[in-house]
Amino acid sequence: MSKTYTIILTDAQDKALSVIAASQQEWIENAVFERCRVAIEEIVNAEVQRKLAAGETISGSKEDIVMAADVETAAERNERLAAEAAARANA
Repeated sequence: MSKTYTIILTDAQDKALSVIAASQQEWIENAVFERCRVAIEEIVNAEVQRKLAAGETISGSKEDIVMAADVETAAERNERLAAEAAARANA
C-alpha cells in the first residue's frame, strides 16, 4: 500500500524554494524520503535491540520490521505528553 500526499505552496513559497532547488518537486521528495529513511533506521535499530534483549528472533526486511513494530506515533506522543502535563498541573 502506498499513500499520496499533496502540498500547496503560495507563489512566494514556490519562488523561494526555486532559489535553493533546481526542481521543487525533487527537493520535496528528497526531503521526505530522507526523513523517512532516518525514521526507518531509528525504528529498526530500536526494534532489533528490543528483540535481542528479549531473546526473540529477528527476521524480515527493514520494511517488515517497521510494519510489525509497535511504535508510538507523533500524534499519540503529543496526546500522552499533554495528558501528563495536565496531570502534573492538577496535582
